[in-house]
Amino acid sequence: MPGGPGSTIWSPPSAKDTFAGSDCSFPLATTQCIESGSKPRARAVCRAEQPLFRLQSQGRDTCSKAPSMEETQITPSLSVPSWSSISTQDQSSISTQDQSSTAGQASSRGPQPSKLSVIPPPVKSKGPSSGAGVRRMRRIIAEDAEWSVAIVPLLTELCIQHIVKNFQNNPILKQLPPEHQKKVLNHLSPDLPLAVTANLIEDESYWRRCCTQRWPVCHVDEHGGSWKRTFFELHLENLLKHFIPSTTDPEVILNLLPLCRNYVHTIRVDQFLPPVQLPAPLRGGDQSDSGSEGEMEEPATDHYQLGDLVAGLSHLEELDLVYGVKDCGMNFEWNLFLFTYRDCHSLAAAVKACHTLKIFRLTRSKVDDDKARILICSLLDHAALEELDLSHNLIGDRGARAAAKLLGHSRLRVLNLANNQVRAPGAQSLAHALAHNSDLVSLNLRLNCIEDEGGQALAHALQTNKCLTTLHLGGNELSEPTATLLSQVLSINTTLTSINLSCNHIGLDGGKQLLEGMSDNKTLLEFDLRLSDIAQESEYLIGQALCANREAARQRALSPSHFMSPATAKGPENPAG
Repeated sequence: MPGGPGSTIWSPPSAKDTFAGSDCSFPLATTQCIESGSKPRARAVCRAEQPLFRLQSQGRDTCSKAPSMEETQITPSLSVPSWSSISTQDQSSISTQDQSSTAGQASSRGPQPSKLSVIPPPVKSKGPSSGAGVRRMRRIIAEDAEWSVAIVPLLTELCIQHIVKNFQNNPILKQLPPEHQKKVLNHLSPDLPLAVTANLIEDESYWRRCCTQRWPVCHVDEHGGSWKRTFFELHLENLLKHFIPSTTDPEVILNLLPLCRNYVHTIRVDQFLPPVQLPAPLRGGDQSDSGSEGEMEEPATDHYQLGDLVAGLSHLEELDLVYGVKDCGMNFEWNLFLFTYRDCHSLAAAVKACHTLKIFRLTRSKVDDDKARILICSLLDHAALEELDLSHNLIGDRGARAAAKLLGHSRLRVLNLANNQVRAPGAQSLAHALAHNSDLVSLNLRLNCIEDEGGQALAHALQTNKCLTTLHLGGNELSEPTATLLSQVLSINTTLTSINLSCNHIGLDGGKQLLEGMSDNKTLLEFDLRLSDIAQESEYLIGQALCANREAARQRALSPSHFMSPATAKGPENPAG
């Protein structure tokens, strides 16, 4: 019986039916399906613009979405008989069942609006393009809520990305506009080969990224304020520090020369590694540690030879070297700190050939008198050298005499022989050269042993010298006789601005002599007398005189008219008087 248990009835809802649970109204598709006996018969009419349909079953309404809103052609897999293929008897039966089903529902639910029980089939197009059994439907495609036209990259951005990706094989930079060049440089990797970037990129921000990636702490002020110069100098120094003779290929350093020759002005290397030596086989019985430690032979192969490197650097101005090994730990041997004669001759030839060198430092390298003479002889008549630092070595009087000879054959301005083995004869040689010199402004002889004989010779030279401004004689076993002569120097010398006599034995009387000399001095700004055994009162009064000199120097720096003579200064006041 229609409408009874076990039967499913589809009825066409009204065109303005509302989707359950929603405030929006949607037209519903009209569908009818009748199950009669064991042979199902179905008829469906579906319009493309109707996305929803309602299922009525056992008095409950359920609503679901139609499966499509995009028009596509789909061939149904289930063949549905058309209205014309149903016999007249079946059509009348369907009409009767529809009427009875509608009547039963109307009696159970009360008065209902009239519904069509039979809907004529859709009119098929008889054109040639219409195919049999083809239905047009629509499919819903959800839109991306985050999609925007602004996300689409510009063509210039895509080009910049391509240039950055292929920069190593095809570096394109100079042909781009300035704003695009900046974008390319901001995205380039700091790990690009130097053969590509060295002579092409001048941007300081790029080289700053390269420096900070390799060395977290970079003092760019020590490298002329240029990040590119900082990178190449640190990179070259790193290669020299880790170069192992007879193991590392020298071409690693020489191949860098064409790339860094225009940017390296300073080389500071605080270690030179010796060649790797295999342990020698034992000849006899057990050997004591003391015997093996005392009998050290020079290595057959010396340290890295700097001749080719220095000759290739056309702008090199400063060379700061230490022949030793850092952090050797338990592998300590005296040979690790050996500056051989071959090293000395090679370095002397390299320094002599470098006509742009202004500062040469060779410290903590066990340079004795013979090696110092070899180095200094190569510096005679050097046109550009201004500073020579051979401190913390083993230089004695013979080396000091060679340095004195250099003062007369160069334009040296700074000489540092601190912490060596210079005694009175060496100091006398330096004093003789200083008396006739007009270029040297700083002399450092601290931590030697020149004693009063050498100190008095230097004091006599300062009575005629008119260029030296800084003198350091700390820790040289000086006493009252030297202080007495220096007090005479202070009263007549007008060029000295800094004197260091600390860690000597000046004594109480020597302190009083220096105080008398300071009463007539107006130019000395620093006078270090710590640990020199002078009275506190003398030290205090000397300090007060230094404060007055510094204040006068500050006033002169602020007011150039302070240098005018008193007669000239009173000139404008005379008419008023």
